[in-house]
Order: sequence, then structure tokens, then C-alpha cells
Amino acid sequence: MTDTTPGAAPTPRPATALAPERAAAQEVGSTGPPAPAPDVDQDTRTQLQSLSAEIHKGVVGQDAAVTSLVVALLCRGHVLLEGVPGVAKTLLVRSLAAAIDVRMRRVQFTPDMMPGDITGSLIYDNTTSDLVFREGPVFTNLLLADEINRTPPKTQSALLEAMEERQVTVDGASRPLPDPFLVIATQNPIEFDGTYTLPEAQLDRFLLKAVMPLPDREVEIDVLRRHADGFDTTDLAAMGLGPVVDVPSLHRAQQDVARVVAEDPVVQYIVDVCRATRRSPSLSLGVSPRGAIALLRTSRAWAYLTGRDFITPDDVKTMAPATLSHRVRLTTESELEGTQVESVLAATLASVPVPR
Repeated sequence: MTDTTPGAAPTPRPATALAPERAAAQEVGSTGPPAPAPDVDQDTRTQLQSLSAEIHKGVVGQDAAVTSLVVALLCRGHVLLEGVPGVAKTLLVRSLAAAIDVRMRRVQFTPDMMPGDITGSLIYDNTTSDLVFREGPVFTNLLLADEINRTPPKTQSALLEAMEERQVTVDGASRPLPDPFLVIATQNPIEFDGTYTLPEAQLDRFLLKAVMPLPDREVEIDVLRRHADGFDTTDLAAMGLGPVVDVPSLHRAQQDVARVVAEDPVVQYIVDVCRATRRSPSLSLGVSPRGAIALLRTSRAWAYLTGRDFITPDDVKTMAPATLSHRVRLTTESELEGTQVESVLAATLASVPVPR
């Protein structure tokens, strides 16, 4: 992502191909923010814009991952976090849950885990002499699926219905999941022994992929200073981290995001970017129409967070890496040459004409 701070809007470009009022708003935006849409709840937007800062009370750095979680919340999507152990993946999710005051559960995926361990199962109740349903950990608001690629495909597939349909079906009965519901799955990018590669169909269900790298020296020093001063990761309230967004406000924000305007030239630009990945000689699998829809959704959320009620091409460029990187596959030759998906996507974006 080229800019990972929700409060910092990318510089808008003049867009003469857009509707006149939108083009005028963009040109005004070069010297100041455009006038907000009258039907947008500005108080709610301010709350969502402050969410990243609140999460950073618990997590130092990792701006891209923090932004990805906020965008996913606004889009009602799911996030795949990739990072080595010890880069604060669990702390990040716990900080997010504390900042919006919702339930969070963590499941450590293992090779012997069964689908019922995630979704829940029917058990015999001695008092009623009947079978009753015992909810699994998926019945929560934020589900941290830790090292999701360590569990067999049969168990991984148990999450597909929950992620896509937001319900769980056991013994023919469907049970709705809480709202909001967000799956944040983690992967270790350097350890592959005893793992099961996620199939493309499951990867495509994740709205965003966020990479959590090892911190820079100054950030790591800041982390150690916090711990030297007594920071306790189990007591986030002691760091002043508390709810800044409630669930009704989140629902209002999600509705406002869905009303962010996508003019035809920008929609066509999104389609052209995704179609260009299918023609790339470095990729054996390009972005599907579902990926194009995901890019539209995340671009809307980014525009909302930056204070606008319409999408610009810069919004698309900002959100493309995190939205598309896990939806494409390099050719065998490209992998052997050490080509990175990020560089292929950057070249693809550069090759598509930007609407003006």
C-alpha cells in the first residue's frame, strides 16, 4: 500500500472524464478537502478515522496492517495476515477488539483439528435427554485463526461458509453468526513443514492480505521501551486503549461506504487493471471478477476514510496491492527467477492508462 495512514489522503488528480461536479470537487481537493456528501454522518466518519490511532496505543508501527483491518471492517470483509512469529499479530487483533468493544476469540490451528472444533457440534444433554448445539469459537465478532495453513483442508473448509454466508450449518440447521463478524487468519511465510497451502478458492474469500514485516530499529526500540516501562499485553486498558467506535456507529459507517460514488471511468479503470493481470506473462492466474469487486469495495472504504464521497484512481492504486496480491499466482519461471508479486502488480498498474 502506498499510503497506510487513513487520515492522509492521496493527492487527487484532475478528472475531466468524471461528472462535472466530481471533477470540480477533485480540483478543489488539491488545495483542501472536498465538501462532504450531505447524507454522510461526519461524526461517525471521525470515529472511524480515529480507530487507527487508538489501535496504535497497543501496537507500535505496522501501519499497513492496521489500515487493512479498518478497511476490512468497513467492507465487512476478512483479512489474511502474513508475518513471522512475534510481530504482534495477536496483539493487533486484541487491540482492534478493544477499540470497538466486541468479542474476540483466538483459535490455534493444528493438524488434528476437526471442523466441529471451529463451528461447534451437537452434544448429548443428560438433563433433557436430547441433542443440543454447543457453539464453536466461530460464534464471535473477531475470530483470530492463528496459523490457518497448519490445519487440513477439511477443517479449513469449515470456515468457508462462515466467511461467505456468515452462518454455520450443522446437522442441516443453519445458525447466523454475530454481526459484525470478521475472520483474521495468520500465516507464517518462512515455515512450511506440516502446513497445507490454502487453495485459491479460499484465498479469494479474504478481502485483503496484509504483510507484517519485522520492525525497523527505531520501532523496535520503542517496543522495548514500552515493555521496560511495564507495558502488559494482557491489560490494554492500562495503555489507555478503549472503545472509540460502537457497533451501531460501525453499521452506519458501512452504509455510508456503500454509498461512496464510483463514476464509470473509475469503474472501467478497476476492470482494466484486473484484466491486465490476466494478460501478464509473469502470472499464471490473474484477478477474477470477485477480485475486481473487492478492489471497488476497498477503494470506497479508503475514499471514505480520507474524507471523500467518491473514488479516484489514486484510491484504486493505494488499495490494489493489499487487495490483489493474494489473488494472483506467479508462473513457475517467474518464481524461479525470484520475481515478487508486488513488483508484477506495480508494473501492471503502471501499464494501465489512468482516467483523467
